[in-house]
Amino acid sequence: MPGSLHPQNQQISISGVKILLCPQNPPDRLNPLLCFEPTYNVVSLILLALAKMIRKVIINADDFGLCEGVNKGIVKAHTEGLLTSAGMMANMPCADEAAAMARALSGLGIGVHLNLTDGRPLCQDGRNDCLLDSTGKFIFRPGQLSWRSLISAEVRNAIRAELQAQIQWVFDHGIKPTHFDSHKHIHCFPVIFRIVCALAKQYGVSAIRWPLERQSFQGGLWPTPGKKELAYSRIIRIMARINRYQNAAYFKTSDFIGIAHTGRISVAFLEAFSRYHSSSATEIMTHPGFREGLERVQTRLVEQREYELNALCSEQSKSSFRQAGIQLVHYGQLS
Repeated sequence: MPGSLHPQNQQISISGVKILLCPQNPPDRLNPLLCFEPTYNVVSLILLALAKMIRKVIINADDFGLCEGVNKGIVKAHTEGLLTSAGMMANMPCADEAAAMARALSGLGIGVHLNLTDGRPLCQDGRNDCLLDSTGKFIFRPGQLSWRSLISAEVRNAIRAELQAQIQWVFDHGIKPTHFDSHKHIHCFPVIFRIVCALAKQYGVSAIRWPLERQSFQGGLWPTPGKKELAYSRIIRIMARINRYQNAAYFKTSDFIGIAHTGRISVAFLEAFSRYHSSSATEIMTHPGFREGLERVQTRLVEQREYELNALCSEQSKSSFRQAGIQLVHYGQLS
């Protein structure tokens, strides 16, 4: 047929992306988006353009400052692995150490990991008392905080005061944040999101995490997610879509991955991402670290942190990303 080729299972590679031409039985591990009859038509041209597209990926570590082991793990994941970004927990016990480490790592993007559910607050003028228990620690779980922020102006004012104190702490320690994200995704609650947007404008921070994790990253060729995390991902996805209607100006990525696979970011996961994902800008959320100091803080992720750290530093993971032509960046490098 004129203008059409009929090879048998031939393969070409464009920008590190392998494309199988005319497969009789496409292998299970091949991206179906890049498997096509090579006729010279619009569909083929679109797929070729997709293959050439530069994929920018932020690999972010949450909880910088939580404890000594997490701090050391984040530094190792950046200096020896794929990590490009980290979220600073300004109110945590080892935040000072984390800030010193961050200042020494010019290539590591540092965001503010806004926290209203764990530990003690930084705001000390009483404006945030309604968020605290009798011992001075944060009292509300994420769901309770969301509801109270909706119905109470006092709670909203307290939230703004505390988040502002955490952001100011990061600036005062010589760090210009690349973005805002949050512990347990509390910034996704639509009322709190509006507060975070106002603070981003006030401080000149141009990016806020948009944790819309698409269902296509769950099941199929991807490693199996946790059931609880999968349900949580659905809830966060709904709020992320609402927030896009509120204010999309601070969203710099088109995809987000890591909620349904919290604590499960493995070598197989990173390889699947490098092979099958084609978005132009994606954040992968991770929690690398060592055990040191975790016994003193509240966290459900213990052995999972070293598991993810090993995956980020794996030669196989790094090779997969290189072969796929992925450009590793942080939020400060996205326009």
